[in-house]
Amino acid sequence: MVFPPPIKVQQAPKLTNLISKLNVKVLPSPRKFQNPGGPEGRLKAMRRTVTALVKHERIEARYFRADEARGYVERLISEAVRYGDLHRPTMDLAKFWIYDEAAIPKLFKVLVPRYKQWPSGLPYTRMLRAPSSIVDQTTFKVGIGHHLLAVLELRGNPFPPLPGPFTKPHAGAIHNVLLEEARKEYFRSQSTIESQAEQHTQAVPIPGEESCFQQGDTLEQLTHELVSESVSEIDPPEESKK
Repeated sequence: MVFPPPIKVQQAPKLTNLISKLNVKVLPSPRKFQNPGGPEGRLKAMRRTVTALVKHERIEARYFRADEARGYVERLISEAVRYGDLHRPTMDLAKFWIYDEAAIPKLFKVLVPRYKQWPSGLPYTRMLRAPSSIVDQTTFKVGIGHHLLAVLELRGNPFPPLPGPFTKPHAGAIHNVLLEEARKEYFRSQSTIESQAEQHTQAVPIPGEESCFQQGDTLEQLTHELVSESVSEIDPPEESKK
């Protein structure tokens, strides 16, 4: 009796394999924002922040709100890069977080090609602390953290780079070129002023003193006169000794 071959049962993929891993740190519990709208107002604020970041690629917001929205933006971009616009759940996710329908094509036509060959481990977003006159940036506490400002941006945006802790000055940037040329022009003007002042000082005679140098004297004659004077001061003639 011939038995049929055993049927291979394909195991369902794990949930962790269907969801891309984020490259930013996400808190285990959401922050408590001072929002009078409650959970619904909090969700609307997160949607506004995500939509503004996708549209403008660089925004300024409260530090806690920007840090909280950063995880949602990272998840949205990672899913769009992984599945594309033909994946129905990804498209529903994009329509939920981006309430402006005009910005949804930008996610799949502009941001996805930009981050398609993105280096592994490098986040899609970048956040920096913005200067604030309300509190001191060094005293970063929970009680006053709501007043801190931050700049949240997408990497690879067309805007000029912001100075950060790991940013190195580029010599070819237009402002650095202008500053370097201004520095050279300043030192050239200073050297010209110094040379003119030295010539003017040499041209003015010192009152009460006569110049020991004459126009026809040579270097050898001047050296011989100076040496003879120094010797006569050290060793006076014998007649003077007597």
